[in-house]
This record gives sequence, structure tokens and C-alpha cells, in this order.
Amino acid sequence: MSPVRHLWQMYEPLHAVTYFAPQARVAFEGAGLRGYWRGYFAGRAAPLGAVSAAPVTALFYSFAPAMVARAVPEVWQRVSPEQALAARLDGAVEALRAVLPPEPQRWAEAAELLEIAARAAVTDGRALGAANAALPQPGDTLARLWRAATVLREHRGDGHIAALVDAEITGCQALVLRSALFGGREQLQPNRGWTDSEWDAAARALAQRGWLDREGRPTERGAAAHRGVEARTDQLAAQPWTALSPADQSRLAHLVTPLTVAVAAVVPYPNPMGVPRAGGSFPR
Repeated sequence: MSPVRHLWQMYEPLHAVTYFAPQARVAFEGAGLRGYWRGYFAGRAAPLGAVSAAPVTALFYSFAPAMVARAVPEVWQRVSPEQALAARLDGAVEALRAVLPPEPQRWAEAAELLEIAARAAVTDGRALGAANAALPQPGDTLARLWRAATVLREHRGDGHIAALVDAEITGCQALVLRSALFGGREQLQPNRGWTDSEWDAAARALAQRGWLDREGRPTERGAAAHRGVEARTDQLAAQPWTALSPADQSRLAHLVTPLTVAVAAVVPYPNPMGVPRAGGSFPR
């Protein structure tokens, strides 16, 4: 595993508490966003401002347009983007505080290293990465840690979508291919809002490319296409990490490992994001 991929497995769960931790749900509901998906779409889209459904669908990529339209732009009648951002950050910080070991110096050092990478991230053509990078810098250590992880996460996600677009793989097709390779349609399809007919149409398109066989199983060509997208995603996510030496990258992985392990109690595995459970030593 490359250092870039290993680091992703370390910081992605830190960001993901905003989707899975009960503290995040409480914070969103306290702001007036009752219902899981209102909190999800408002919280994640808020850095972009009070946007309509179309750009959210385009930038989030894997969600069915009808699912996005059920929440956006209606959420902006309930909260402003600024209120959604405050709830998102408060919930994430409370979630991290609830699970982390009491080692403030450790988290301060980890936040500093993550921030170096996040500040170095070139966000040209990366709307979600750029919007999150432009948000005000918080003062609280855990808020800094979460914000930096979020900038890097969305920067990587923007690159992943670019890799999918370049490979001419739609959002629904990406999910179908992933579920064919690793299972999980029963989780992925409803979590992204695709109908059976839409899912089946995506499967037919993949079969026409020779990526699925007649039974819907992945072919070697399909598996190779998936590997190619993942490899390209790692390449496109590598640039921010050039700001840290290999020793600093290894140090960061060491610092955040206990928190990543602790967060596993609230982030489900497997999960719709596709991030595997972190493990193993840092590659050298």
C-alpha cells in the first residue's frame, strides 16, 4: 500500500464522524435539520453556500438526482449555510472528544502536521476541496484536526470524481462496479437513492463495455478498470503530502492511529464511502 493510500485510511475516519456519530446527529437536529439526510446534505454542501440541487448532484457524484432534490434546496429554508457549518463542526468535535484518549499534545501535533498538508493542497478544479479550504481556521485543537482532515478528504474526493469522469464511469456505474467486485448493493443502492431500473441500466452499460458478465459478475477488464481509477485517485491525492517529509508522514500516521482506532466504534465497516478499516504499519 502506498503512503498516500495509508494516510487516507487514517484521516478519512476522522472526517467521517460527521456522518455517523450520534453527537453529529444531535448537533444537526439542534440546528433545525431533523432527519439524517437533511443534516448530511446541508452539512457537506454548506461550504459552497446556499446552492441548488444541480451542483450538489454533480459534485457529490454518486447520489441519484431525485435523492438530492428531496433535501436541496429545501434545507436552506431551515438553516443558513453558516448555521449548518457551525453545527457540522460542533458535532464533529464533540464526537472526537467523546472517543479520543486524553492526550492534548498528541492531537495538537497531529493537527499541525495535517494542516501543513491541507494548506499545501492545490485546489484548482476541486470545488469541494477549495470551498472547505476557504473556511475560517478554528482555534480548538480538535476542530483544527477535523477541518484539516476534511479539506484533505474533499480534495481527494474531487480527484476521485475526476478519475471517474476521465474513465467515463457515471456515479451509478461506479457503485454498480464496486458492488459487483466487493458486494454491498443492499447498502449502496438505498444509501445513494438509485431505483432498480437505474441500477440495472448502469449494469447493462458496464456489461456493454465488457466489465460485467451476463450474470453481473465483474470481469478482469472490469476489475482492472476499478484498479485504474483507484490508482489514479491516489496519484491525484499525492500532491499535498509533498509538503511533509516521509518521516513527518510516518509520524502523523503514528499520532492519529489511536484516534482512528477509537473512531472505528462509530464509523461502520463496511461503509458507503468505501474506506477500509485502517491497519498495518506505515509503508516505507
